[in-house]
Amino acid sequence: MSQAPDHLLYTKEHEWVRMEGNTAYIGITDFAQSELGDIVFVELPDIGATIQSGETFGTVESVKTVSDLYAPITGKVVKVNAELNDTPEKVNEQPYEGGWMIAIEVDGTEYQGLLSAKEYQAQIAE
Repeated sequence: MSQAPDHLLYTKEHEWVRMEGNTAYIGITDFAQSELGDIVFVELPDIGATIQSGETFGTVESVKTVSDLYAPITGKVVKVNAELNDTPEKVNEQPYEGGWMIAIEVDGTEYQGLLSAKEYQAQIAE
């Protein structure tokens, strides 16, 4: 089983969050991409869109299935990883680096309710 990097925060739905100031980078975990299989398409929101915690913000399509992406926190989309349009397999190859999906501007400390790497590892081990 892959290790969840300690510097990230996680959701029970297998998204990760990397905080950089008041910007949250969001992607899916290595566990999620391995469960999905080869990713062939990623649908993401437009820059300027507002996403709400717990609501769908996009989809990931693999050779096996289409899965919704759930917003781990609320915020306004300030960056979208456009590279995923041409190379969606980056989500498989580098889920925590080149495979990031969106960056949102957040207000407040909602991210503090997310799971630590240790808590996430315990959940996927069940």
